[in-house]
Amino acid sequence: MGGRRLRKTRQAVCAFANDLPNHGQPGIVFIGANDDGSAANIAVTDRLLQTLSDIKTDGKTVPPPTLTVERRVLKGAAMAIVTVWPADAPPVRYEGRIWIRIGPRRGLASAQDERILNEKRRYRDLHFEARPIAASSLSDLSRTIFEQEYLPNAVATDVLAANERTYEQRLASCGMVVSADEPTPTVLGQLVLGISPRTWIPGSYIQFLRIHGTTLGDPIADEAEIDGTIGLMLRRLDEKLHAHLTTRIDFTSQDREVRRRSYPMVALQQLARNAVLHRTYEGTNAPVKLYWFDDRIEIINSGGPYGSMTKHNFGKPGFSDYRNPQLAAAFKVLGYAQRFGAGITLARQALEKNGNPPPEFEIEPNFVMAIVRRAP
Repeated sequence: MGGRRLRKTRQAVCAFANDLPNHGQPGIVFIGANDDGSAANIAVTDRLLQTLSDIKTDGKTVPPPTLTVERRVLKGAAMAIVTVWPADAPPVRYEGRIWIRIGPRRGLASAQDERILNEKRRYRDLHFEARPIAASSLSDLSRTIFEQEYLPNAVATDVLAANERTYEQRLASCGMVVSADEPTPTVLGQLVLGISPRTWIPGSYIQFLRIHGTTLGDPIADEAEIDGTIGLMLRRLDEKLHAHLTTRIDFTSQDREVRRRSYPMVALQQLARNAVLHRTYEGTNAPVKLYWFDDRIEIINSGGPYGSMTKHNFGKPGFSDYRNPQLAAAFKVLGYAQRFGAGITLARQALEKNGNPPPEFEIEPNFVMAIVRRAP
């Protein structure tokens, strides 16, 4: 599938997900049909179907769209069918641009179109992250972080340069406030831009413990409550992990010295970020917990499997769902997720390469615990 055709398909997926006309019905993209409806007679291979399925997870379209991909034979010709459901939290962006569709037209959203999409999000059954925090105000969000760190990565440069949207409109378009007319910060806004997120969301921090021993009753060597915006919190956690990682040097097993850490940094980052992203922030004051023992690290988050995820398919490639889809989009914007649904796979690969056992998972209805064992 050529790059130009794939870009047009992604644009169509984005437009159907935004559902500006409010049809409330799935949109369908036909791959293998000409503009006049005749068959293009293309080869619908497994590779093509996988390429189309990757639209959901490759991080170029955020929040991740809900779609299915299948092979169908229509009028004697094979076609790939992409079915796209309207997003619960519009606007959806492809590479920083909001695509919309009205009848046969597909194009970029205007400021008025964005306002309509924001209003649609406002009146739906909102994810907790999209709900307003009534007692907070615009002054509780950092304009510096939004305009200097978040916005340039969230919105395409040419769209940003148009400069026809107010500060409130841009916040609303990114889900940080309810709407431009009602600029009350949302849970997402506080998590990503909040001057003091923990004031409004008590569980939005990471409890770090370095324990000398193998049980919680053993002496604590280091402890920290790591809070702040999502970006600051994850940067501070990285610093803490680097400070405690030890490197072992092997002079004997090979003809040259080999330096290996007790744990690969990539694996710890992926599992910790997964915990922050996929946890529930509703109905709990519990933090994400990272307990570092002498023989293992335990990472615990509130909230069990969500949506299509179950105890049986948890962590398997190709299975993903999002309790916090807009927060997932923010992770992508901030550079903490390159590809959706790949965190556990990347952690497994890094652990295997470093000589650690595979990660273990304890999965319950109200929490998930990841266990990483020290390399022997």
